[in-house]
Amino acid sequence: MAQASLVFITGGVRSGKSSFAERKAIEIAKETGKQLIYLATGVPSDSEMIERIQKHQLDRRSGEYSWKTMEQSIRIGELAPQLHNQDIILLDCVTTLLNNELFSSECKWDGLFLDAVKEKIISGIMSINNRAGTLIVVSNELLFEPVSESNLVLMYSRILGQIHQYLVNEADQAFLVEAGIPIVMKGMSR
Repeated sequence: MAQASLVFITGGVRSGKSSFAERKAIEIAKETGKQLIYLATGVPSDSEMIERIQKHQLDRRSGEYSWKTMEQSIRIGELAPQLHNQDIILLDCVTTLLNNELFSSECKWDGLFLDAVKEKIISGIMSINNRAGTLIVVSNELLFEPVSESNLVLMYSRILGQIHQYLVNEADQAFLVEAGIPIVMKGMSR
């Protein structure tokens, strides 16, 4: 079976999506012998985030497969020239990347700014996809939660939904993970 080049994985907070994404990447590495690269977008901003980052790092170090970790909290596309078509890349995660991009500048959150951020994220991810053997993109499905009356939350939800729609449209495979169980949304299960 042909290898998928873009895989999108989403799910609620603590749904098991990152663990599933790592297992999927390792499965492809076993079949192809290609290098595993983890693109981490998280910033250790508080004790909970520090703990989550450390858990993910420990999980990757304790396995039988070696991961190269690259950290990039904004401007994800800048990593593309460092990647090769032999790489299996796991980008975790789009929601953190979006948050980082939105709050990395003092710009007013108007339509032009939001469109520019959305385009920067999509073009960056697609630049990486064009350089990768396989790109696995993880995101959070925040839109399952009740949407707040806050204008900030509404704008964030709208731009995240647009990014998700674009990525799923481009993806060879898409999965929703609930309670650790991956559900195929698009493409054939491996």
